[in-house]
Amino acid sequence: MRSAPTILHLDMDAFFAAAEQAAKPSLRGKPVVVGGLGPRGVVATASYEARRFGVHSAMPMAQARRLAPNAAYLVPRFSLYRTVSEQVMELLGRLSPLVEPLSLDEAFVDLEAGGVADDSASARETGERLRAQIRTFTGLTGSVGLAGSKMLAKIASEQAKPDGLVLIEPGTERELLGPMSVRTLPGVGPATGEHLRRAGMTTVAELAEAGEDELVRLLGRAHGTSLFRMAMGYDDRPVVAERDTKSVSVEDTFDVDLHDRVRVRIEVERLADRCVQRLRASGHSGRTIVLKVRRYDFSTLTRSETLRGPTDDPSVVREAAGRLLEAVDTTGGVRLLGVGVTGLTDYTQEDLFAQAAADEQAAADDRAGPAHEGAPEVEGDHGAQGGEEAAGAGVAEPVAHAERRWAAGHDVRHAQYGAGWVQGSGVGRVTVRFEEPGSPPGRVRTFRVDDPDLEPSDPLPLVPLPEKEQAPGQSSWPATRPKEVSPDGVGVSGASERSRP
Repeated sequence: MRSAPTILHLDMDAFFAAAEQAAKPSLRGKPVVVGGLGPRGVVATASYEARRFGVHSAMPMAQARRLAPNAAYLVPRFSLYRTVSEQVMELLGRLSPLVEPLSLDEAFVDLEAGGVADDSASARETGERLRAQIRTFTGLTGSVGLAGSKMLAKIASEQAKPDGLVLIEPGTERELLGPMSVRTLPGVGPATGEHLRRAGMTTVAELAEAGEDELVRLLGRAHGTSLFRMAMGYDDRPVVAERDTKSVSVEDTFDVDLHDRVRVRIEVERLADRCVQRLRASGHSGRTIVLKVRRYDFSTLTRSETLRGPTDDPSVVREAAGRLLEAVDTTGGVRLLGVGVTGLTDYTQEDLFAQAAADEQAAADDRAGPAHEGAPEVEGDHGAQGGEEAAGAGVAEPVAHAERRWAAGHDVRHAQYGAGWVQGSGVGRVTVRFEEPGSPPGRVRTFRVDDPDLEPSDPLPLVPLPEKEQAPGQSSWPATRPKEVSPDGVGVSGASERSRP
């Protein structure tokens, strides 16, 4: 434990929903729910206005709609969220070399390591300056907790929400923690919390009074000892700048159960390609391919295959996932599929490319069989061409004029009316509200879904470039934010975000 509150925890307030409200002036001050909009979707984030109706993260979207039928329901725009997150993380990096991101909107910072704080006064000043900079450069708000440990800093940021700062003075930990629920402590989930409740312990003070021996008896040596130390206010975990990625995975839940085996295979290969994209983006490769299948009755099966060495080749991952699928019975229907890669490393083993080619050739030979000897190997190109296009070949002819789909909340641009976002679509029509982050609430217009003047667009930056820094004729919503200087003289370079001309 430190003698000064120099560990900072930042948690952006209702991040996804707040970003949508900042981007869409007509939604400011109104309930906004971001998540999957299908029958099986779940809430990713709810604005504080929506939370007043009882809507919260991880809630089924159908339940959220019953609680707040008049809220705006939007699909996530992760490209925008990542860009804003990069801007925030860069601000944190200006404070200290030790920044430990926990997610897009949450991170620990060791202020002592950055030399920007060594006592309560300087820590508070740094935290307030950070909050002001976040608002200036992103237009959003974040809550800051300051304490002598990571556990207490996170508790402080929760108390600070929304848009506040709470500093816990060293020496006051026991008094602060005592009346809190045991669920406040890290590592105490629903099961452990219920186990402790049955033992007569519902507050942190009761854990401390029970003693280490009793907690070890109830929870085991490692968990019991750790929990007792935290109940006493002790937490010596350091802020770690680099956290090792243990796995990369993607999964999809389908609105309607999949029964067609060919469709299931197509979806698995599409997920494998997406997984490899994430794998490469993180700079890793992996040895173990994992397939997750949740069936119609909610039973979940996981199958894995370990390769001879690490790979980031999409054809290898596709083929391995396909082999795993062959061992799973999907006749009753599939509601969720996932593909992951574990055993990560930062290099690949070249002979896996040869393995992939051999596996694909063997699979092609097996499918062709003796009766097709000498026939053109249409499916033999499957791995080289990419999952979705190749797997779809021969299943159904492509539709020449497929109806375009417009997801609620996504950005569009019209040749005449400019930038806007999709409010909804159906029965061959799409409704668009034309407004930008810095504009007043805009007008709503409806178009045919195939209107040639309406095109998808990239998100606009949430905060415009100051007028004095614009070149003549330059838009206030730049393609890339140049380096700016904050009031305290610290240079801040925002992450780039493309915008349509």
